[in-house]
Amino acid sequence: MEVTPSTGRKPDRMSTWEQEVRPARVAPVASSKPKAKYALPGDIAADVRKAFIGTSYMREKMVITLTRAAEAYDRKRYEEALRLGRLVADAVPGVAPVRELTGLAAYRAERWKMAKIHLRAHFSITDDPEHLPLVMDCDRAVLHYRAVEKTFAELEEAEPTAEVLAEGRIVMASAWADQRLYAEAIALLTKAGATKQLRNPSYRHVRLWYTLADVFDRAGDVTSARELFARVVIAEPDAYDAQARLAELGSTAPKKNRKRRTTPVSKKKLAD
Repeated sequence: MEVTPSTGRKPDRMSTWEQEVRPARVAPVASSKPKAKYALPGDIAADVRKAFIGTSYMREKMVITLTRAAEAYDRKRYEEALRLGRLVADAVPGVAPVRELTGLAAYRAERWKMAKIHLRAHFSITDDPEHLPLVMDCDRAVLHYRAVEKTFAELEEAEPTAEVLAEGRIVMASAWADQRLYAEAIALLTKAGATKQLRNPSYRHVRLWYTLADVFDRAGDVTSARELFARVVIAEPDAYDAQARLAELGSTAPKKNRKRRTTPVSKKKLAD
């Protein structure tokens, strides 16, 4: 039982007793609406129903199973999402969102081989290279560096967005650094713009800075590593373990230089 403020206390003796008239109790008003059930986007549910071959009961069961998988993924229960997603993926292997969800769940669960299979299937169905950097990272995790290079070449030919290409370069540079090919890794990240000093960097640039700092650190270039880790800390103080890495290199976290803004003087001449 929970401990309450009155637990173990003896009430004071009452000298007189008076009847207290209390107002009639009113039913409490619901403070919030009941939580809505988790639902798949209509187009994805329709694709699953169309692709599934079987009874209508099993068709709806597949939709429910995928819904549960998506909800588990959103709640970061990746093993559960993977288990449920595989059931649907085996039944409707040609539905891209099913392969995408299953592959992402496997990646989050660090099931590298399975993640690669499903994310590769998603790319084959859609020709969208969005998740190819994750495929590269799966191969890097199991030390298949030739496969990483092959997928990176495929990514460059697929004309990805700037963000996706940057992610691919980050994984490729990290794979080269794993093999102590520091010059190649630094050259690739420099080509991607990791040495640029930006006043308002995007998420992509912060990740490039951090990766290049990590490569410099592993290569023994402490000065360059300090500079880039400091740049990351200034832009995003809580990004990754940049502050800890900077402290390990014997430097403190720098403070962001904020210049005092002044009101611009009007060029309009005042009337005498």
